[in-house]
Amino acid sequence: MQPLHTENRFILNRDGTCFFYLADTAWELVHKLTREEIDLYCSERQGQGFTAFQTVALAELDGLYTPNAYGRLPLKMTDSVPDPTRPDTDGEYSYWDHLDYTVRTAMAHELYVVLLPTWGDKFNLKWGKGPEIFTPQNARIYGRFMGSRYGGYTNIIWMLGGDRILEDDDRAIIDAMAEGIREADKEHLITFHPAGSSESVMWVNDADYIDFHTSQTGHATDKPYISYRVIEKMRAATDKPVLDSESRYEDHPACFSTASGYYWNADDVRQNIYWNLFSGACGFTYGNHAVWSMNTAVTDYTPLTWRDAIHRPGAQQVRYAKELFLSKKPLSIHPCQKLLTENLSGMGYMSAALGDGFAYIYSPLGIPFSINAAPIGAAKGVRASWFDPRTGKREVFAVLPTNHDTAVAPPTQGKGCDWVLVLEDIG
Repeated sequence: MQPLHTENRFILNRDGTCFFYLADTAWELVHKLTREEIDLYCSERQGQGFTAFQTVALAELDGLYTPNAYGRLPLKMTDSVPDPTRPDTDGEYSYWDHLDYTVRTAMAHELYVVLLPTWGDKFNLKWGKGPEIFTPQNARIYGRFMGSRYGGYTNIIWMLGGDRILEDDDRAIIDAMAEGIREADKEHLITFHPAGSSESVMWVNDADYIDFHTSQTGHATDKPYISYRVIEKMRAATDKPVLDSESRYEDHPACFSTASGYYWNADDVRQNIYWNLFSGACGFTYGNHAVWSMNTAVTDYTPLTWRDAIHRPGAQQVRYAKELFLSKKPLSIHPCQKLLTENLSGMGYMSAALGDGFAYIYSPLGIPFSINAAPIGAAKGVRASWFDPRTGKREVFAVLPTNHDTAVAPPTQGKGCDWVLVLEDIG
């Protein structure tokens, strides 16, 4: 594994090939899991085709005062307050020794660690446990510590922010933390994780340290249903790669309410990943409500343990989107709604992308639609296949003309009956 870089709209491997960012949200992993459990987690996610996971050093769930699995805290105290300039690195099994182990284990499983130096409540206590401990001065020192300790690992991506908008002095803190990281680590990519229903281009679009932008379309009912519009908005605001770093978590109560009687499921996850990819995203972040928190107690609000949740259908199925995206010339793929003669709205919205001699059209509800294959530029027609996002299987069903509109009907219709139409130049 080597440090990644960006070019145009894509994240690239060192050899110039496309890196597909398929991450899991494992925010509490370092804070809660033992080393044996981290081994299990990494092994499972590697087997499911993930390429990264997002986790936090100073964690959300009382990460400054609740010890990790080995009884260790991340920071020493100054005047009874956790001090980010004094990380507790003393001895084997220190908090930071445990994070070292996590990064090494991820590398052994060919996973990048998308590492948040801190969750947002440590500099902006809009909600959460806090306390606020960061200033621009100590943020730079802490960033330098993080960059020095982890900049030597090749499987690191930095993610600043931590579920926050930037208010008052927050931007100065984030800038200083980035400067500290860059003083020690000039090689690894840096991005920003914003608050729900917002995008990093709203807060750090002018920051020269940002290599790619992310959104958090979240778990309510507004942005998740138009995640394709969010990707379009970010693409219009920046020439850098963009993706959604937190969309609907599988098994999360819709709108944060068990009273709705509905939990986001694999169907909803698939909608977001295909909508986003064909609207110009360079990857996707999956999440499960029990896994991000490394939950061990079943409740109505969190109905699974993390050990059970890592095997959920959505986690098995997102790999098929990655495999489809990489199966042809991924660096040629770009949004192309001209492939559709008409479209639907809301849950039925269809996203389309064009590549060098091929095209993809995603139908989230399997409703029949009409296409215009002319943008592919095929002189002799196109081979048409239905790709099943639930299984990753593809079946050719026709050869279609490119000189006039053609109606097609996916094999099944309804919620959860999503399909991808794959068109390929037969010449």
